[in-house]
Amino acid sequence: MNNLFILLLLPVASAILLAFAKSSSMAKWLALVLSLVQVVLTIPFLCTFVPDASIQFEQSFDWISSLNIRFHVGLDGISLPLVLLTNGLFPLIILSTFTKDYRHSFYALASFMQAGLLLVFTALDAFTFYVGWEAALIPIYFICALWGDGDRIKVNLKFFIYTFFGSLLMLIAILYLGQQTPNKDFEWTSFVALDLSDYAQRWLFWAFFVAFAIKIPVFPFHTWQPDTYTNAPTAGTMLLAGIMLKMGTYGVIRWLIPVIPFGTSAYGSVALVLCIIGIVYASLIAFKQKDTKRLIAYSSIAHVGLITAGIFAWNQEGLQGAIMQMVNHGISVVGIFLVLDLIKSRTGTNRLDELGGLAYKMPVLATLFVILMMGAVGLPLTNGFIGEFLLLKSLYSVGIWYAAFAGLTLIFGAVYMLRLFQKTMLGALDSKYVKVTDASKTEVFVLVILCLFVVLLGVLPNGLLKLSEASVTQLIQSVKF
Repeated sequence: MNNLFILLLLPVASAILLAFAKSSSMAKWLALVLSLVQVVLTIPFLCTFVPDASIQFEQSFDWISSLNIRFHVGLDGISLPLVLLTNGLFPLIILSTFTKDYRHSFYALASFMQAGLLLVFTALDAFTFYVGWEAALIPIYFICALWGDGDRIKVNLKFFIYTFFGSLLMLIAILYLGQQTPNKDFEWTSFVALDLSDYAQRWLFWAFFVAFAIKIPVFPFHTWQPDTYTNAPTAGTMLLAGIMLKMGTYGVIRWLIPVIPFGTSAYGSVALVLCIIGIVYASLIAFKQKDTKRLIAYSSIAHVGLITAGIFAWNQEGLQGAIMQMVNHGISVVGIFLVLDLIKSRTGTNRLDELGGLAYKMPVLATLFVILMMGAVGLPLTNGFIGEFLLLKSLYSVGIWYAAFAGLTLIFGAVYMLRLFQKTMLGALDSKYVKVTDASKTEVFVLVILCLFVVLLGVLPNGLLKLSEASVTQLIQSVKF
């Protein structure tokens, strides 16, 4: 019998074991093995999942009885893809660090963060959700602060203040909602059943939206992101961009819109406009970037802006496209950040004006980079195409101008990604890079796995779409604006 509690407990146990690892080499291999065990434990959930609208593999027991708080978790077609993404990416991210000199504490923090992420994606009790939300934040702060570059302490303090402020707003909203339920509990079903006043829903919308918008991030709550992504260690950036930002988009789907429908009806169009402004703004800023990581940081703002806009369109295509694109973005952005890290480790720079011609010395890396880049820009038959098509179709049903401006992300994205490839891989090779070596076997293995998913989800997207179809349909039908 599949036990969701074990799936959540293993990363916590892994973090404890890794904290006492005697050497960095031992910690790396132990972290990899434990993350692969997590993948093995995840597979039965996928194989036995019934793609209907029900909550499956539920587990619920009293946690803090005096406050009616329960540890309540479960999976449906909305949360399962994100659990698969989290557990699927972790071994690849860990494997990508094998060339780094990270101590055991890094892997312990990463495993603890994995537990928090999984708790966010499976929680059916708001207090449980909040605990997971905070549990994922604390480890990534220390990962970025201890192993980052540049002015990492100042940058990460800004990141922490932003996210902690958003978390505080969400906690206030959760406590208020808990007091409005008949049993004074924090169950998702109890929150959804509430008949809240228009006034309450208006301020509750902004309390939740700001918390989620900071994490995603949505314009104008994005200013922490470029500096944090640029100064974080590559593995930290992968965790942030590949998985952690999906906490915000998932929160909008699960906790914001179903619980606060009138607030969404009143201010959803404002949120939609902010998302589209972010798409255009971040894309234009990406053109000007001379640092490779910073360019992809702004690219990420544009892509998640489209995902969030599709969610606020609140239709079948928008929600399914958002869920699919959350997975696709995680795969593509992790691969691209790894490529950029390999370039920097061999050349010593992230500056576009100092690179060029590397394809002559790194043909394997250049080939894999092309595949990942095509997925990121949504080329047909790659993973990004179907998700972006559904998102734009959903926005077109809301208004043609929404789709027109949001669609600029495809054009702009192709321009700045092709510019990134041209500036790094094409042109004349600088004499100081003549001894640059191609990706190692381990690095190629990680990138090949990611590229296979780029192609597989582009050619055969139905498997992922069918997982979420019934749950999305029921959710849309149950929420009345």
